[in-house]
Amino acid sequence: MSNKLRVAMAQIDLLVGDVAGNSAKVVEYAREARAQLNADVVLFPELTLTGYPPEDLLLRPAMQPQIDAALATVMRDVHGITVVLGYPHYEAGECFNAAIVIRDGEIQCRYHKQSLPNHSVFDEKRYFSAGTTPTVAEVNGVKIGLSICEDIWQPQVMAQAKQAGAQLMVTLNASPFHAGKQQVREDELAQRVAESGLPIIYLNLVGGQDELVFDGGSFVINAEGSVTQRLVPLSEVLALVEFSQSKCGAWAPLPAEVAALPSDEAMVYDAIVLAVRDYIHKNGFNSVVIGLSGGIDSALTLAIAVDAMGAENVEAVTMPSRYTAAMSIEDSFAESEALGIKCHQVEIEPMYQSFLFALQSEFLGATPDATEENIQARCRGIILMAISNKGRKIVLTTGNKSEMSVGYATLYGDMAGGFAPLKDVPKLLVYRLSEYRNTLSQVIPQRVIERPPSAELAPDQKDEDSLPPYEVLDPILEMYIEQDMSPELIVKAGYDNEVVQQVVAMVKRNEYKRRQAPPGVRITQRAFGRDRRYPITSGFRED
Repeated sequence: MSNKLRVAMAQIDLLVGDVAGNSAKVVEYAREARAQLNADVVLFPELTLTGYPPEDLLLRPAMQPQIDAALATVMRDVHGITVVLGYPHYEAGECFNAAIVIRDGEIQCRYHKQSLPNHSVFDEKRYFSAGTTPTVAEVNGVKIGLSICEDIWQPQVMAQAKQAGAQLMVTLNASPFHAGKQQVREDELAQRVAESGLPIIYLNLVGGQDELVFDGGSFVINAEGSVTQRLVPLSEVLALVEFSQSKCGAWAPLPAEVAALPSDEAMVYDAIVLAVRDYIHKNGFNSVVIGLSGGIDSALTLAIAVDAMGAENVEAVTMPSRYTAAMSIEDSFAESEALGIKCHQVEIEPMYQSFLFALQSEFLGATPDATEENIQARCRGIILMAISNKGRKIVLTTGNKSEMSVGYATLYGDMAGGFAPLKDVPKLLVYRLSEYRNTLSQVIPQRVIERPPSAELAPDQKDEDSLPPYEVLDPILEMYIEQDMSPELIVKAGYDNEVVQQVVAMVKRNEYKRRQAPPGVRITQRAFGRDRRYPITSGFRED
């Protein structure tokens, strides 16, 4: 028996539902791990064969035979290296979130995930039965305990594995990103190490999947609780972890590269870029179109799109109305020029007048109000969707989380599109991300960052005419939406009761809009969509 163990970590990006494509990727990476890294074992993420989360695809009759065929492919095409990968295991009418260990065409053992998360974005109890027993795989005489994602957040799973003889622990993960998540993971696993005395390899999925983005950031912690290796986040990586055995028989990872953690702004920005790129490519698009208003939200969205897709695949349109300031048009073209993309101008005034003319009998005697403002926004939505249809370009909407929370957006207008990069980004964070992006290259004009935000749908309009200042609004929204604090507790935290009640009422009143909004990437601890599910029709009261 050797006193060395070479473990390859395959931090990869997968396509949900593409079982054959994902198994082909397993074969490719396993062969590379053997040939290039001389690894003894290669690890793949949770539910590798289906991608994560597969949701109700797991219930389709065709899924089990596709999984069986994929496993047969891996067993036939990979030799000379042990493969540990995640997959759904169907057995006797049940489905388990499983890890399988394969060597030279033979199944060595299986592990069934014991802790099934059923909170936040997770609903695994809908699909899976829970395992109850530990599994320890032996590779080159080393006993490796297996766990899957949520398992490692529970002390008992690792304790079971140690009792079963594990000398080191491996956890396969599909852990989605939110700001600050990496440090939380490393702190939690350091606690598991302190309890068990076993080193841990934490392998995580990377890539965008609908609202979720997986950041990778796979790492290794030694028995002393120190991170000895960390992979670059938000990138596909195949990396080697080397273990050596001490004279007393304990296994320890050798020090390797510990990739630096980016700043919060850099991490969030890069996560959004990855999510946008994957959403567009995985859904069969190659290019995007964005409406530029001259405001900060559309400027940031444009920068994200170019960083995700390349300037040659991004088109911008500025659509001024009678209320659009000259500087808004100038800044839209300046942003486009700085990023090297085409921007053209389409006036909405003729279209707007046509709608008013057609509706004059309906509007007879009525005072102009938000209706006329919304018609302008819907004119722009029609233009963008027409460009999308004609050129097969996906429309990226530009609304932020603050606006989505309180309904400061127009259905079928600025909400019309295929993906919403800033949907979970509060307005104050929009400013921080814009300033961060300008540290890479100056692409957002300074006056766009400094000028008061405005929808420019009425004379001299400002966001603060309809909303509290964002310095007040964003903290209230965070407490109410992400922390589930009651209005009473928010008031006790120092906010004006009337303002709090106004904000809470707007959040509740606009659930119907959010249901019809395009998906957007999740970067906070609670996003709209699969993460926060409230009824549209509700008589619930908190006061």
